[in-house]
Amino acid sequence: MTNCRQVLLFPELSEKIEIPKPVNVASVPQRSPFRYPGGKTWFVPTFRQWTANICPKPNILVEPFTGGGIISLTALFENLVQRAVMVELDDEIAAVWESIVNGDAEWLANRVLTFELTKEAVIKEIKKIPNSKREKAFQTILKNRTFHGGILAEGSGFLKYGENGKGIRSRWYPGTLAKRLLSLNYVAGRIDFRCDDGLKVMQEFATNQKVIYFIDPPYTAGGKKAGKRLYKHCNLDHERLFTLCESLKGHFLITYDNVEEVKVMARNYGFQMRLIPMTNTHHATMEELVVGRDLSWMDRFSAVHEPEA
Repeated sequence: MTNCRQVLLFPELSEKIEIPKPVNVASVPQRSPFRYPGGKTWFVPTFRQWTANICPKPNILVEPFTGGGIISLTALFENLVQRAVMVELDDEIAAVWESIVNGDAEWLANRVLTFELTKEAVIKEIKKIPNSKREKAFQTILKNRTFHGGILAEGSGFLKYGENGKGIRSRWYPGTLAKRLLSLNYVAGRIDFRCDDGLKVMQEFATNQKVIYFIDPPYTAGGKKAGKRLYKHCNLDHERLFTLCESLKGHFLITYDNVEEVKVMARNYGFQMRLIPMTNTHHATMEELVVGRDLSWMDRFSAVHEPEA
């Protein structure tokens, strides 16, 4: 058996380490073409720390609720895994990832750069019936960048004021967005994208010990309404998810709202929990719940703590 004991290069630094509270997302490379509600850019430093503590090094990351995909993209660009299985049931979001994987990132980048953004032009564009996957992908990007909060679910509408009163233009950075799309060509060949049920795909890999799972489900447990407002596919059997996680041979992390129903399920399955600080879209500091089999590695971070019983 391989000895996976970590050797501390600097044993004098083995005491608890102070980290910023919460993480400044501006310090994290922005790789996703989406501005995604509930996105996990703030979680990237914790994800890096987690993968660094997994031995042997995992081969595959499965992200069953991909959304904006920042965790999978980080894992690929930083070579934390060889391959990412990205799963998303929303057909509009899926169209973007499928187009990128199928080699249409350059086409999308060119459409972004050449599109003359006005509210009238956006309305005209998104009313069209798309003739191809990539056209649907471009419509999705337009809506994501001009709708309030990037929300694509039914009932969402255009930004009214945005940053500095710029309205729908406040989140439209064509040069930056095109650059992100083009950069995805470097990792597209290592993405296995599925427009599918995330739990079903997790089951497919359940017996592989070298697969890890980052699970960020819709936050609907405990009667939370945010998931219903933000996502088309918000219905999820949370108990089934926990049962499936119990059967996984590989490591997993789940992120959730800090609600009692989730904490009860985690305790029932013998999983560990930690609370980690993050900043929401209104710049208020909150704590999100992280669930896994062994979270002792997180105790190096003084800002992280176990939830109260």
